[in-house]
Amino acid sequence: LKVLLVHTPMSENEIALHSPPTDGVTACRFSPDSSHLIVSSWDCSLSLHSTATGERSRAPEALPQPLLDCDFVRDGPSMQHAVSACLDGGIRFHNLTSGDSAATTLLGSHDSAARCVRACPAVGGSCVVSGSWDHTLKLWDARAATPCVGTYEQPDKVLALDVSSAAASATPILAVATAARRVVLVDLRSPAEPMQTRESSLKCATRCIAMMPNASGFTLGSVEGRVAVEYVDPSPEAQARRYAFKCHRTTAQGVDTPHPVNAIAFHPTYGTFATGGGDGNVFVWDGAKKKRIGSLKRRYPTSIACLAFSPSGEQLAVAASYTYENGEQKAPPDAIYLQKVSDSPATFKPKAEKAK
Repeated sequence: LKVLLVHTPMSENEIALHSPPTDGVTACRFSPDSSHLIVSSWDCSLSLHSTATGERSRAPEALPQPLLDCDFVRDGPSMQHAVSACLDGGIRFHNLTSGDSAATTLLGSHDSAARCVRACPAVGGSCVVSGSWDHTLKLWDARAATPCVGTYEQPDKVLALDVSSAAASATPILAVATAARRVVLVDLRSPAEPMQTRESSLKCATRCIAMMPNASGFTLGSVEGRVAVEYVDPSPEAQARRYAFKCHRTTAQGVDTPHPVNAIAFHPTYGTFATGGGDGNVFVWDGAKKKRIGSLKRRYPTSIACLAFSPSGEQLAVAASYTYENGEQKAPPDAIYLQKVSDSPATFKPKAEKAK
């Protein structure tokens, strides 16, 4: 069933990145000072853009294989270093201050595609973690003579992961979603023994995972248009609060069609979260009150592949890039938009309860 997406013009509250990738956006991440955005893509490129103007800050770097993820590495005052995960299994460190062509170092490789990578500032400024389809996690120290500092077997292929921030919790928690609907919680100070291994409450495959800003829980998005809200605390009282809900669904001629939830991003201050789906919509949710509180004003002309809030909370990056949920078909060109959160038609701040 083909669903026609209604394209509305770009909002005055957003700007489009200049010269976006040409084939499948896989990740977009803000720099720690919110001044830049890096973008990885299936076109084998890693690009850097100004968040003030959308202009590309340097020529994109061409790599041997498509990039499946990227992140900034918080290892110094300039904050101009990044790490990428590649289809060839490679984990690469990029010096973004080296001119038009970035100096790139291959830290090492997984035995299969490196699906995801995140900086781990709670563990160390140059520490990163990667997950692969080879059923492993690897910890890396980008500045060490021997960068790979640990390899840890997982229950299945790693599909997604996210890391709690240093300030959020005394325990630096890594949440890992694998195939076969498994979720692994890891204390990065002792990654060899998982804190918890549990089964997802969603009945279909996981597409994305995101940690809550206070590190008390996480959300999962699935291929069949559902989101689960989970909590780290294993006590029965905490687990009784977990729930799941339907989202990103369209109805045509009486037929309800679910669309994959490709991206989830938490606002760093408010704790509300945005979801992006294959239906081209971005919705905003208050997880504590279990309700939708807003949406971006327009529906994008193709799938939402990635979402990211800036660390300041003032911008939301939205990558509109077809994710092949309907197979091979003609799709609009890839585009990435920076939405001003403070002026956004979406309500990211939780609504106060009315006095009774």
